[in-house]
Amino acid sequence: MSSNSNRIETYEDFVKVHGVLLAASGLPQSLHRQLFQKLTTETFDAGSYFKIEVCEDGRQRRLVLDSQSMPKESNVFLVDHAWTFRLSDAFSQLQEVPGLAQRMASLMCVDTDLDTDIEEVDAVNGVLHENGTKSNVEDILESEIHNATEKGDGTVKWLELEDADIGDDMLLSLNLSSKFLDLQALSLCGNKLETVEIIVQEVTKLKNLRALWLNNNPVLKKCDHCMEGAILQGCPKLEIYNSNFTINFGEWALGFCGEVYDKDNPSSLCLREGPLQSVTSLDLSNRCIHNLVNKAFSPAEMPSLSHLNIRGNPLEQTSVRELLEVLKGFPCLQSLGVDIPGPLGESAIEILESLPTLCTLNGVTASKILEEGKHVIDSMLQPRLPEWSADQPLADCVLSAMWLYLMTYRLANEEKIDETSVWYVMDELGSAVRHSDEPNFRVAPFLFMPEGKLSSAVSFSILWPIQNVYKSDECTRDFLYGIGEDKQRSARLTAWFHTPQSYFINEYEKHCQKLQFKSLSYTPTKSSNTESLHRSDGCASRVYTDIPYVEEFLTRTEFVITTEPKDADIIWTSLQVDEDMKKATGITDQQYLNQFPFESCLVMKHHLAETVQKAHGSPEWLQPTYNLETHLPQLIGDYYVRKRDGLNNLWILKPWNMARTIDTSVTDDLSAVIRLMETGPKICQKYIEFPALFQGRKFDLRYIVLVRSMDPLEIFLSDVFWVRLANNPYSLDKHSFFEYETHFTVMNYGRKFNHMNTSDFVREFEVDHQVKWLEIHQRVKNTIRSVFEAAAVAHPEMHSSKSRAMYGVDIMLDSSFQPKLLEVTYCPDCTRACKYDTEALVTGEVVKEFVHCARSYHFLSK
Repeated sequence: MSSNSNRIETYEDFVKVHGVLLAASGLPQSLHRQLFQKLTTETFDAGSYFKIEVCEDGRQRRLVLDSQSMPKESNVFLVDHAWTFRLSDAFSQLQEVPGLAQRMASLMCVDTDLDTDIEEVDAVNGVLHENGTKSNVEDILESEIHNATEKGDGTVKWLELEDADIGDDMLLSLNLSSKFLDLQALSLCGNKLETVEIIVQEVTKLKNLRALWLNNNPVLKKCDHCMEGAILQGCPKLEIYNSNFTINFGEWALGFCGEVYDKDNPSSLCLREGPLQSVTSLDLSNRCIHNLVNKAFSPAEMPSLSHLNIRGNPLEQTSVRELLEVLKGFPCLQSLGVDIPGPLGESAIEILESLPTLCTLNGVTASKILEEGKHVIDSMLQPRLPEWSADQPLADCVLSAMWLYLMTYRLANEEKIDETSVWYVMDELGSAVRHSDEPNFRVAPFLFMPEGKLSSAVSFSILWPIQNVYKSDECTRDFLYGIGEDKQRSARLTAWFHTPQSYFINEYEKHCQKLQFKSLSYTPTKSSNTESLHRSDGCASRVYTDIPYVEEFLTRTEFVITTEPKDADIIWTSLQVDEDMKKATGITDQQYLNQFPFESCLVMKHHLAETVQKAHGSPEWLQPTYNLETHLPQLIGDYYVRKRDGLNNLWILKPWNMARTIDTSVTDDLSAVIRLMETGPKICQKYIEFPALFQGRKFDLRYIVLVRSMDPLEIFLSDVFWVRLANNPYSLDKHSFFEYETHFTVMNYGRKFNHMNTSDFVREFEVDHQVKWLEIHQRVKNTIRSVFEAAAVAHPEMHSSKSRAMYGVDIMLDSSFQPKLLEVTYCPDCTRACKYDTEALVTGEVVKEFVHCARSYHFLSK
């Protein structure tokens, strides 16, 4: 580095400062010097090599190589970050930073009102003008008759009157049946038809109709299946209705999907015998087919069929065995698309074993499926595209779309790691790089520290080819680089793609069934003979502690403080005492310790949920909870079921083992839930959307529990508890999810702290809600007892005769005043109990010495 400053000037200095970052990025060493040169000269030259193209009807962009070729690991490009933020600041920045919302909306393709654009185009083309509409339709009819006459006998069999502004009166006046008696296919999509009776009357005159499309007409928004039934009764040959197969489907419908029948060839009269004989590829996806087994769908009719897609059909009237038997009969079948789980079962491997002629299943080669042991596979997932409405503010459009584009990192130095993650959006070029399971590029974040220290860091992303790439090739990256099926890769792709809902719903239902059968009852295996902590020689017990309030308030003569852990009779520490600590401090197994073995089953959030579920299944006092590292498919299934049933889908994500609501988020966005896994292991818990409120604000309750023994279970609940209040009025407005002081209650760490005496809170709460606190308190006691009974029965290894412990149990009340367990904390901060909240609400006593006053506790064990 320069002698006059710490600024990096040489490549050697760059590597020395950034060595760890370079290794973490995965950038090949051969590109390190090129990266150094581009960083120091601020060279952004990617625009000379790539171009951005619009795709997915303008709702996505993709990056394409514009140069002739780019060999593997031949170049590295700097990608700027267009937006960098902490999650809690996202909404405020979009509102306050000039031009930010506009740029993000453009980058995320949510800056255009598609419906308005379509209407504008239609208006230019004259579709929205009523003058001349009927004459335009009549011109079409005359043209169709003229063309049919020139080609044959003048009989029109296929008629398309789409987006022609046809209403009920016009349909009557057109009198289609008198002009087209032998019509086989009629499309009236995108018109203004509203009356069921008129449509049924006119359509059912066309007795030879095989296909009818009424999609995108107002009548479909308000009619039920009665219209469909009436049309099917009046048109007995109808095989396709509104793109779906009817119960009468057969040769014509299959021929239409197999591209045998179209406007130029509307019937089999102009074809040789056996019109389906030549069909090699058949796409039957999303046709609402209930039973696929019939005379037309058979190897005899389609002996050449090699590619078949039956995704998106219920097929509930065909058994797995029946369908497999039919498919086995197709001698040339090599490629199959099918929902998994679905009509052929739950396992891709089992399907391949049953259909040995298949080379590909859902776009993945059979050999790869068998090699990797995947049971659920799909290489043809449709991307999630941003959704918005015309009246939605631009900032809201960005907030809903951003999870498809965000990336994240967390800052750290030698001393500590940043508590909250940084999220960022790459610039327009970087954000156009789409996902592929077989990518040709790789992208990684990189912090450049030009002054050699973190305070000077500037964040970029770096992009480089990992395969040989050629002109016009799309440039892709793996959104889940390094994440395999052992880390739920397929489920995590749901953040960006529409994955098979049926699979996740099935996983959720199996999870629910499993929980229903969980009901373990607590039975002690030992008698109550808890050892006394008093010394046999009558001397005061020596206590070692690193907790200030214990040292300050433990004043009784039976105890004396010692500064050496090895000399203590009782160890009361905030640290985890493991074997390494025992060796370093001289702590032995004969000393009393304020922690139980394996207490992580209570104090770590994912283990707490597992413990409760193992013992009690799904009790009312525990919200539905999922460990995202192991039960993401079940959570996704729960989300889909709630969405299907119109239920609330608000969730809270909590890190496994962090306090003070650090890295905790509230969201109703499934993509957000999955993407937030990237900032560390979490549980996802159903949010209590309707909590009991105090003066319009959210609150929770901290109870203190003493545990003397796990077998038999001996626990005591302090009558001294305290309330923690949010600062802002409670709201379910989406913008409030970014407001800590609206949805969270821990305010005694750098935020405005409004203390309220517990007695005052209870008194006012009883008046405001017309309830009796003693009844609520009893329900809370029952809940807390059930929590520790779950630990005792699910984890008997917790018991230790030398352990005593104090735990904090956080409880929230719902709008019906039923308790809900939030978490259990080890060695809770009892400062408030020692200094402020000293009145026992049940007994009415004022507890002067909270730390060692046994009178302030009630025995909870049965």
